Amino acid sequence: MSTSLSPADLARYSRHLALREIGVEGQQKLKAAKVLLVGAGGLGSPAALYLAASGVGTIGVIDNDRVDVSNLQRQVLYDTQSVGRSKAEAAKERLLALNPEIELVSHAVELRAANVREIFTRYDVILDGTDRFNTRYLSNDACVILRKTLVSAAIHRFEGQAMTYVPGQAPCYRCLFPEPPADGLVPNCAEAGVLGVLPGVMGTIQATEAIKVIVGVGEPLLGRLLTYDALAMRFGEFRFTRRSDCAVCGDHPTIHAPADLAEVCSADVMAQVRRLSPAELRELLGQVAIVDVRSPSEFGVSHLPRAVNIPVSDVQRRFDEIPRDQPVVFICRSGARSMTASAIATRAGLTEVAHLEGGLLGWAKDLDESFVVAPVG
Repeated sequence: MSTSLSPADLARYSRHLALREIGVEGQQKLKAAKVLLVGAGGLGSPAALYLAASGVGTIGVIDNDRVDVSNLQRQVLYDTQSVGRSKAEAAKERLLALNPEIELVSHAVELRAANVREIFTRYDVILDGTDRFNTRYLSNDACVILRKTLVSAAIHRFEGQAMTYVPGQAPCYRCLFPEPPADGLVPNCAEAGVLGVLPGVMGTIQATEAIKVIVGVGEPLLGRLLTYDALAMRFGEFRFTRRSDCAVCGDHPTIHAPADLAEVCSADVMAQVRRLSPAELRELLGQVAIVDVRSPSEFGVSHLPRAVNIPVSDVQRRFDEIPRDQPVVFICRSGARSMTASAIATRAGLTEVAHLEGGLLGWAKDLDESFVVAPVG
């Protein structure tokens, strides 16, 4: 595809051309860009529409789902006539109707480690808007390894968040969330519900970030997690830095190739893990071994007496360091990483395993308000 602007382009994108920050050169960059949307649902819908309208030359859509009537409350790429159709194909048709001058590629497959490299290498920028943790972490890891820009967003009920990763310029998603929460800990949209307009806000932010990175203007969300509370109509920002011990972008990475998440937190495994309240753990102090699975920097701010620090990303590798002479209780900031560590240890053969529900945040809230819990870092 030629990146020079045709007379039709000049007419269609005249409002972009009037912006000094974009102009002809910026529009040519958009025309030359190749963007992949991982997921054509609530977030992918507005992002795709605005990227197509903005003149991104090649847009790929990966989604192996079909349109359901319940999607129409928020997935604005589709209409009632789309119900039952492949999302990838319906999205392609809708986006070409909006802008027939761009190239659309539909990938009606599930993103897995087996195909992520082949698909991602075709694109410059990846937008992840899925609600599956396997896909979210797989997209992040693949972008770090393949040196691709990633714009990630997530939604839950009335709240959303977004961040951008650019190779060599920013921390990745794992720097902020080293491990996924255990299965069932975070309900999906079908279980928890979602305000219909919420993904419209966050998906548009994703499209904005992609355009800024492509054109080279503004300040992307690098090392910044943007949060949005629709009920309070309030945006917030959480700054974070690259983790030297990050499993994929750290100084000594342990992830060297994209891989699907191990299903360590299945129901049969978690049924073997005892869940302790802060009060119950306090009664057991001195009778159990406490393994704090937060990062060393978090552990250094504050920790429970006699706790041993083994970050969750190291649990499998440092399994022999876990005490065996007492029952083991895994703890972390909020309970997500400790549940994952409990499942890993249980699968590895450790018995008498427990984790602190609500984590040290719960400990501080219920038992000791003076206990300072460090932010994730």
